[in-house]
Amino acid sequence: MKNTDTSFAVELTDNRYALYQARLAHTREGMRRHDIPVMAVIDPNQIFYSTGAMNMQLWSSRTPARYLLVFLEGPVILYDFAGSQHLAEDLPTISEIRMAEGLDYVSSGGDMQGACARFAAEIAQTVRDYNPAIDRIAVDRFPFQAVDALRSEGLQTSDAGKALALTRMIKLPVELPYIREAMRRVEAGVERLETRAEPGKSETETWAEFYYALMAKHGHYVSTRLFQSGPNTFPYFQEAGSRLLQKGDLLCLDTDALAFENYAVDFSRTFLCGDQKATPDQQLLYARAREQLEWNADLLKPGVEYRELAEKAWKVPPEHQASRYYCIGHGLGMAGEFPNIPHMGSSGTVYPLQGALEPGMIICLESYIGWDRSKEGVKLEDQFLILEDGVERMSNYHFDHRLGGRMI
Repeated sequence: MKNTDTSFAVELTDNRYALYQARLAHTREGMRRHDIPVMAVIDPNQIFYSTGAMNMQLWSSRTPARYLLVFLEGPVILYDFAGSQHLAEDLPTISEIRMAEGLDYVSSGGDMQGACARFAAEIAQTVRDYNPAIDRIAVDRFPFQAVDALRSEGLQTSDAGKALALTRMIKLPVELPYIREAMRRVEAGVERLETRAEPGKSETETWAEFYYALMAKHGHYVSTRLFQSGPNTFPYFQEAGSRLLQKGDLLCLDTDALAFENYAVDFSRTFLCGDQKATPDQQLLYARAREQLEWNADLLKPGVEYRELAEKAWKVPPEHQASRYYCIGHGLGMAGEFPNIPHMGSSGTVYPLQGALEPGMIICLESYIGWDRSKEGVKLEDQFLILEDGVERMSNYHFDHRLGGRMI
């Protein structure tokens, strides 16, 4: 099979260890800012972000049998799944690899209490061997039994989630070429889906064209199956099913792809199926969705507060309010990440999210316009990088001209 990767992409792959080392240093900077001397993390995306160590990401996301211990100043110890320790042995970010305990009922062989006790004793002893003065540890999404066991070993526990989220929120310059390459590969997958979306094919069969292209380009997985047709486009969040595409259907796709080097690519497009002319209702929905997307895109700039974005965001017409997308936009990294920017409340007096856009953040702006009248909806979304002096639109996949580029 012909290799279609560019020499640039091969160069990125060859230089990935420098990427992993930069992200580990970034992780430790976040630990220092939040006064975390040592942390244990079990989220597979965070393990990969901090070290470059990857192992059965989807399986690891639901099975607590793989975790990482990171000292602010000291070793990085990967506890990997039994029999797979060799996968990370060449990584320069990892000091030592040990075998992990399975920390749920299944992976512990039915002895969850014993496994959690052994896990906690191992972690506590390792911390004390390195620095007896450390009596606290930050953790992320471990089972509560494992956290309780750490406390029983005399370690105070805190949530690592805030520190990690705020650290990953700012992308390093070294990350950006990898994210742009991930975007390039996902856009090729969207093109494959669009050109092969034909009347008579099922939603799942059509969505599989996108998934095939992603996997063939060393992607990892798609976190949702958000591809819908015709009446399944309203209300939103219906995943691909057995419905057969029909000529004249609206087709909505949200990429939600974990692509090259596990970087997420998240943009949405709506297409018209077949060679049928769009209806006036379809054109109106599309025009309003485009207007919402472009209006909100014009608001993006470094330093603008989340509250200001909510206050100045495009006003969703009353007939679309009940089915609007739940947020204006959200951060992105190796998944949907911080911040999640909500709509302004009806009174405008309470807005809980504090902060502002900063250089290095990636923001995905969401637009969904649907209504009861035609039982259809249009989903659009684009991905933006906040720069020191402006904004880069990272997703530049075309819009369907048959649905109209006019915005009203």
